[in-house]
Amino acid sequence: MTVPILVYHHIAAVGSSVPFRSLFVHPKRFASQMRWLKKLGYQGLSVRDAMPYIKGEKTGKVAVLTFDDGFLNVLENAAPVLAECGFTATNYFVANQIGGSNIWDKAIGIPEMACMSVTQMREWAALGHEVGAHTLDHVNLNDTPDNEARRQISESKSRLEDMLGAEVPHFCYPYGANNQTHRVMAREAGFQTAVTTIAARAKPNDDPFGIPRIYIRRNHTLPEFLYRVYFR
Repeated sequence: MTVPILVYHHIAAVGSSVPFRSLFVHPKRFASQMRWLKKLGYQGLSVRDAMPYIKGEKTGKVAVLTFDDGFLNVLENAAPVLAECGFTATNYFVANQIGGSNIWDKAIGIPEMACMSVTQMREWAALGHEVGAHTLDHVNLNDTPDNEARRQISESKSRLEDMLGAEVPHFCYPYGANNQTHRVMAREAGFQTAVTTIAARAKPNDDPFGIPRIYIRRNHTLPEFLYRVYFR
């Protein structure tokens, strides 16, 4: 069995002049995608809830739902739809921007977007969703010295756990950037898995610290979305 792990960033409407518009999926389009998954018999799951399927211990019609960066618009616009469908999801938070914004995007012109506060992150978790880690500062680990990369990975886990009051066992590499050294660092930090942006379905024999995911972008039509779920 292979499992599609879908990756989103923003669930929000955005103007046509915004750079990297593909990262912004319109709330109505997201709602349609989730309702079609439900209609087709899929269960949308967080990484935590999907691990038996990813490992090959269980079989079933599942799609794993992940969001990168911890944006407030996901809580506002995605969480109600997930609740309607009975789905769970994982959101990977940038630990030093809890209550802040996407300052890592400023240089490329993406407008400032709010990240969830501690209270909002706890609300996300209380809804049955998962909090994952996405480094302290959304750094490109391939451009970061090893000592700092190790700190970015390990301290993101401990800081989020302190804020959440619960374990944070799953990690996401910013920009998908990683090498074997970073995978070892994630394992040594105590994470159980780490996800990438390699475009493929997850298989039981995948490296648990190099799990692939499938991007869902703003301009994907419903047939394109379903193709990614079924076949990508």
